[in-house]
Amino acid sequence: MNIQWYPGHMAKTRRILAENIKLVDVVIELLDARIPISSKNPDFDDIFKNKPKIIVLNKSDLADEKISSSWSKWYNSKGYANIFIDSIKGKNINLLKNKMQDLMKDKIERDKLKGRISRPIRTMIVGIPNVGKSSLINKIAGRASAVTGDRPGVTRGKQWINVNDKIQLLDTPGILWPKFENPEVGINLAITGAIKDDVIDTVELASILFEKLARLYPKNLMERYKLTSIEGKTGFELLQIAGKNRGCIISGGEIDMLRIASIVLDELRGGKIGKITLEKPEDIINDTTE
Repeated sequence: MNIQWYPGHMAKTRRILAENIKLVDVVIELLDARIPISSKNPDFDDIFKNKPKIIVLNKSDLADEKISSSWSKWYNSKGYANIFIDSIKGKNINLLKNKMQDLMKDKIERDKLKGRISRPIRTMIVGIPNVGKSSLINKIAGRASAVTGDRPGVTRGKQWINVNDKIQLLDTPGILWPKFENPEVGINLAITGAIKDDVIDTVELASILFEKLARLYPKNLMERYKLTSIEGKTGFELLQIAGKNRGCIISGGEIDMLRIASIVLDELRGGKIGKITLEKPEDIINDTTE
């Protein structure tokens, strides 16, 4: 399954980011804690290479805590500031605010020595579609300051948000990149909802997800869909059994594969299958974070 999806407005967004980077002091790169590799836009490293950066991993409440701990250790070993958050419940938001101010401490002190009045720290939040940027801004700002939604591409233009007298945020639309070199990246993005379902084959995608879960989280898979055995079965075959067990039957007794595929993807994204992380630090072949 080879997924490529790059709407025209994303090329414009990339230009906006490049044009506005000189206006900001700190970049917050928002990743999906379930897929830290696939949710990282490789273009960002080039655009923001000279700016202090905090790697923020959202949706940590849906991720495998043990693997998240491994990721945190990996980022620390590379010297990357990193925080795992839940932008809906507000987990670690205050920690993030403190980290922003810590990164700019030296600059603030230099400005004071030069007699300059301290201005707010200007922060740009960047990330792929549907990773939770608007929800994060709302939590940081303490009010519904940005339009949010559960579908990719809700945030359209750039906007500054005044958090307080110390922090300003620049919100930007989610942006993917023109070509996924690794097919797994497109699959993982589609599974977690960063790519619209209406441009992909959801039955094939759900079948691939079942194969991943059979390998990574077999107990979760079997318990959620009442599978007595997964050994030797393809993802499509397991999806068929799950559809039968869930009563997804159409006329003639056939399995409604579209319906069960939609259910499975929705349940994965909603955390109903369990705390699932699809990528580990050891899955990195080349260090694409630097």
